[in-house]
Amino acid sequence: MVNRASHPPPPASRKPKLLVLELWGIGDLIIASPFLREACRSYEVTLLAQAYAVEMRPHCWPGVQVLPFRMPWTVHRGKYRLHKWPWIQLTRLVWQMRREHFQVAVSARWDPRDDVVMWLSGAQERIGFPRMGSGVVETRSLNRPDPIAHRHERWRTIARALDLVVPPIGEAVQPVSRRNGSVLLHSGAGKLIRVWPLERFQGLIRRLRTAGYRVQVACDMEQSGWWRDHGEREVSVPTDLENLLQLVNAAGAFIGNDSGPGHVAGYLGVPTFTLFGPQVPEWFVPLHPEAEWMEGAPCPYKPCFDYCRFPEPLCLTGITEEQAWVRIKAFVERHVDR
Repeated sequence: MVNRASHPPPPASRKPKLLVLELWGIGDLIIASPFLREACRSYEVTLLAQAYAVEMRPHCWPGVQVLPFRMPWTVHRGKYRLHKWPWIQLTRLVWQMRREHFQVAVSARWDPRDDVVMWLSGAQERIGFPRMGSGVVETRSLNRPDPIAHRHERWRTIARALDLVVPPIGEAVQPVSRRNGSVLLHSGAGKLIRVWPLERFQGLIRRLRTAGYRVQVACDMEQSGWWRDHGEREVSVPTDLENLLQLVNAAGAFIGNDSGPGHVAGYLGVPTFTLFGPQVPEWFVPLHPEAEWMEGAPCPYKPCFDYCRFPEPLCLTGITEEQAWVRIKAFVERHVDR
């Protein structure tokens, strides 16, 4: 352990240093964004996150410094093959965090792994939501919000503990009206169990175009061949945030799976419609105040974060094209002109 007494305190004129942990996906970072922006008013903020946070920084929270690192337990498979963990890089990360002499570290996740990382950082105050006895390495343990509350509420709880004010979810984003924009439909997602069948998306596109709407199709790289083979000649594959922002800024509405692009669109003020399967919509719906969603069929194993017990996510594939069209037709009519 580092002897803190041997390190002089930061100059009084500087803001206190705050370490924020959000180690998972783009959508999780977007949900944390209102907190990050508000925290910069009172703290010198460093965000420990995956590398795409570096690209997000100038667009979402320019006052934040990003410490990029992918923790080994955030991979899809083989999370705990300890002999394959990057132990040298992990050790360097710990020393890098300790050299910063953080006054405070926070995590909005109910995850003992985050609590251990905060403890290893050497931060003087460590604020989080304890689980499985992890409160012993926190200096201040908080009560979790209502279990059905949106994840945004956890960041609001952290904010109150720091005497910060983060608005409720209905006020976190300023909507934009772009009625002459296109309908942006993104068929990808970070996990296959969150992808609605592509042929049903294709059916929605056909119906939207028949109704007179302009539709821009976007997808993940591995889906692009399918779309082109099925006649979509102008499908867009946003390979970085800049590409995605160009698409979002031309859109009047967004349709897609429970995915990062939907969260980005909602945060930038574009109304979103999300097809949810194995997740709980109330936790992860995009921040836009007019965001809408359709929840899949009930399943006793929901929520599923990485894996499905069945050959396919029946909760999501149980949503038919006709069921989705009834809801999406009304959603698009409210936000986009033909």
